[in-house]
Amino acid sequence: MERLSLEINLPGTHEEGKLYVVDSLNNLNKLNVCPDGSQHVLDEEEDTGGTGENMEGSNIRNQCLFFVTFILTLIVSLALVSFVIFLIIQTRNKMDQISSRLISEKKNIEELKKMNNMILKHLNQSGIKE
Repeated sequence: MERLSLEINLPGTHEEGKLYVVDSLNNLNKLNVCPDGSQHVLDEEEDTGGTGENMEGSNIRNQCLFFVTFILTLIVSLALVSFVIFLIIQTRNKMDQISSRLISEKKNIEELKKMNNMILKHLNQSGIKE
């Protein structure tokens, strides 16, 4: 029996909890909207007729900040891309040097093999005649 009464009371308690949270958030919002020092800002807006001159200046400042950040990002990106291209070119040059060395060493090895074969033939011919 107690379980049934608890199950029945829980949904109502949950709804009350939601209402309490919403009320708390509303009260917090009211406190944040009009703190003690912000009354001067509201008075200034009323004096300017609520044209939003402060908002326009803030928007222009934000746009300038965005464009400066965007330009700096582009410059840094360009520098990084240039550095990567430089590294690719340097790597290609090193690979070309290494491949040319390998080709020259291969030619030297082939010449040494030919000389070795000639020496072996000469030694075989001279050894047979004796």
